Amino acid sequence: MCMFMTPSMTPSIAPSISYYIMPVLSMLYLYYNGWQRFCTWFDYKSWYPLGRPVGTTIYPGLQVTAVFLKNHVVPHLSLNDVCCTMPAWFAAVASAFVGLLAHECAATGRRGQAAYAAPECGIAAAAVMAIVPAHLMRSIAGGFDNESLALTAMTGTYYLWVRSLRDERSWWVGAAAGVMYYYMVAVWGGYIFVLNMVGCHAGALVLLGRYSTGVYRSYSLLYVIGTGLAIYTLPVVGWTPLKSLEQMGPLVVFLGYQLIEISEVIRRQNKLNKKQAWGVRVAVCTGACILASLAVYLLAPTGYFGPLSARVRGLLIRHTRTGNPLVDSVAEHKPATAGQFYQGLHLIFYVAPAGLLLGCHRFSNASSFLLLYAVISTYFSSKMIRLMILVGPGMSALAGLALGTAFRWSLLQLLQRTLSRHAAKAASPTKKEEKSTSKDATVSAVASSSVGADADGAAIRRSMAAGFLVCCYVFAPVFYEYCNKMAVGMSHPTIMQKQRTKSGEIVMVDDYREAYWYLQQHTPEDARILAWWDYGYQIAGIANRTTLADGNTWNHEHVALLARALAHTEREGHRVARHLADYVLLVGGGGRDDLAKGPHIARIANSVYRDVCPGDPTCMRSFGFVDGHRTPSALMAASALYRLHSHGLVAGVGADPTLFRHVFDSEFGMVRIFRVLNVSKESKDFVADPANRVCDVKGGWFCRGQYPPGLAKVLSKAKAFSQQEDFNKKKNSAKDAEDEKYFKQYFEDMEEHDAEVNAQKKAP
Repeated sequence: MCMFMTPSMTPSIAPSISYYIMPVLSMLYLYYNGWQRFCTWFDYKSWYPLGRPVGTTIYPGLQVTAVFLKNHVVPHLSLNDVCCTMPAWFAAVASAFVGLLAHECAATGRRGQAAYAAPECGIAAAAVMAIVPAHLMRSIAGGFDNESLALTAMTGTYYLWVRSLRDERSWWVGAAAGVMYYYMVAVWGGYIFVLNMVGCHAGALVLLGRYSTGVYRSYSLLYVIGTGLAIYTLPVVGWTPLKSLEQMGPLVVFLGYQLIEISEVIRRQNKLNKKQAWGVRVAVCTGACILASLAVYLLAPTGYFGPLSARVRGLLIRHTRTGNPLVDSVAEHKPATAGQFYQGLHLIFYVAPAGLLLGCHRFSNASSFLLLYAVISTYFSSKMIRLMILVGPGMSALAGLALGTAFRWSLLQLLQRTLSRHAAKAASPTKKEEKSTSKDATVSAVASSSVGADADGAAIRRSMAAGFLVCCYVFAPVFYEYCNKMAVGMSHPTIMQKQRTKSGEIVMVDDYREAYWYLQQHTPEDARILAWWDYGYQIAGIANRTTLADGNTWNHEHVALLARALAHTEREGHRVARHLADYVLLVGGGGRDDLAKGPHIARIANSVYRDVCPGDPTCMRSFGFVDGHRTPSALMAASALYRLHSHGLVAGVGADPTLFRHVFDSEFGMVRIFRVLNVSKESKDFVADPANRVCDVKGGWFCRGQYPPGLAKVLSKAKAFSQQEDFNKKKNSAKDAEDEKYFKQYFEDMEEHDAEVNAQKKAP
C-alpha cells in the first residue's frame, strides 16, 4: 500500500495519510477483485451501521489509472511504487499541458498573425508550473489522491479546447478535448468547474462576435462526447449533468449553440441579408424558449432539477458561511487571504498580471480563454482555500507569457548591436562610393538628429533588457529555493511529525500510528471505533477496524449523530455509543485536537439535535472555553468529549467508570482510547444480520444497513437537515418558519464571530 513506505524510499515521498488512505484501499480492492465487483462494492466497515456503496459513490479514474499502469505499462513495479510515483508522473504531464496552453495563447495575435515568442512562453510556463507551490500541494510523489491526477486532466482539457479554436479546420480536436474531459469527470468531482469554465468561454465567444461553425463543432463535440461517456459509464455522475443547476449553464450554452447554428444554416442556404438573418434568429430562439419554459414548468414540480450543493453555493453568496455547519467546519473551505495567495504563488503573484496585459494586447480565442480562466479561478480560490490548486495552471501560463516574451525581447535587444556592427562593417563604402555619397551630405545632416534619437532609444532598450536578465539571474534562484522549501514541507507525512519538546529536543511524534496499531493488535476484528470523521480513513486503512464516519461526509444526519455522542452529556453520549461502538478514540495534545474542534462538533450536532445547544445555533455562546485559562462552559464541561479528553489530566475531571474504561494513551498523549462498557449485544447482532438490511431490489447488492431499534428514542429527536437551497423539499409552514429562524440566527452569530476574529487579527 502507498502509505506504508518501503526502506528504499526516501522520506520526501511519504504521503499525507489523512487524504490518501481511501484511494489506496479502493485501488487495492479493484486490483484484487476486478471491475465488476468494484462497481458493486458495498462497504459495511465504513459509515457503520449504514455502510457505503463505494463503487457508486467514488470517482474511479484514479484507481483505474493505477491498476492500468500496473497491469499494462509498468508491470515490473509494485503497487506501492506505482501509487507513490503516479502524482509526480502526472505532474510532469500537467506542466507540459500548461506549457502547450501558453504556447497556443501566444501563437496567434489579434488578427491571426504569428506571435514571435510562443516557444519561449511555453517553456517558461511549463517550468513555472513544475515547481509553483499551488501545483506542488497536490503533485508531491507519494500523495496518491484524486486531485493529483485531476490537474493533469484539467490542463489537458483546457489545452485541447483552445487548440480546437486555432482555425476553422481544427474543430476535430474538440473530440479529443471531450475524451480528456471525460477522464476529468472520472477522476475528480471538480469536473463541474472545468465544464463551466469551457461553457463560460464558449458563451463569451458568442458575445465577443467570435462565433463560427468551427467553434460550434468543437464545443458540441466536447460536450456530447464528455457528458455522454460520463452519464453512460460513471454511476457517481448518472444524469446529474442534465439535472443539476451546477451544470445547467454549459447545457444551456450547448442548446444555444444548436439554435445559432440552425439559424446560420438557414441564412446560408437562403442567402439572407443581415436584417432577415436576425429575424430568423429571433424566431428560432423564441420558439425554443417557449418549449424550454414548458419543459421546466412540467419537470420542476417533480423534483427533476437538483439544487446547488452547499460548497458551490458558498462560492456564490455574500456570506463566507454556507449554512451547513459540517461544510463550514472544514478549514479548507475558508476564504483565502492575500498571504495564502502569496504562499501558493510567491513571485508569480507579481509576474502574472504582466501576462494578463499581454493577453489583452494579443487578443485571440485562445488568449481570451486564459484571461477568463485567470479571473474566474482567482475569484473562486479567494472564496475557498482548497481551490487554490485551480489558480496554479492559469497563473503559470500568464507568467510564462510575460517571462517568455520579455526574455526573447531582451535577447533581441542585446544581440541587435552585435548584428548591426557586423552589418555596418560589411557595408563600409569604398573611395569611389565616398565621392558619390558626398553629394548626399546635406540629406545625411538633416537625418542625423533622428539617427541619434534612434541610438539613444536603442541604448535605453538594451539597458532595460540587461536589467531584466539581471533580475532573472537574481530572483530565479530565490523562487526556486522557496518552491523547494515548500516541497520539502509538503512532503512530510501527517501521521508522523517532527516536534520540538519544551526542553528544545526534536522528537518524532508517532502517536497516531501507535494508536492505530494498538487497535489492530488489541481489539477484536469486529470492533467498532467511534471517532470524529477526520480519522475514519486512517482507522480503516491502518487499524483495519469498522468506523462510523470518514472524510466522504456524504450523510449529514449520521455525522450529527456521531457529533451528538461527543458533544452531549457523558451519559447521553454513552446511550448512543453503546449501540454503535466498542471503543472511543479521541485526539488530544492541544492545537487542533478534538477539544479545539468542540464548538464545531457541537454545532454540527445541534443542526439536527437542537437539544445540544438550546437556543444557540452556532453553540459559540454555550459550548467552548469562557476565558484564556481554558475554563470550559457548563455544556462543554458536562460533555462526553471534555470528560474523556481531560480524563486524569484536569483535576476533578474523569470518565464515569461505569460507562467508559480508559485503555490507552499514546507516548506523547496525543491519542487516547476508551472502551465502551455495557455494549448492547442486541444492537450489534441486529446490524450484523443481513436480513435487517434494506435492498433496492430483492436479491440486489445495494443493501443499506439500518440503525438498531435501541437508538429509536434518540433518533426520534432528530430534525431532518435540509439545505437552504434545496427547493425540492416538501413545504411545511411551521418547519419552514423554524428553519428560517434557525438559519437567520446562525448567519448572524457566525458573521459576528468572524468580525471579532478579524478585529483581533488587525489589533496591534
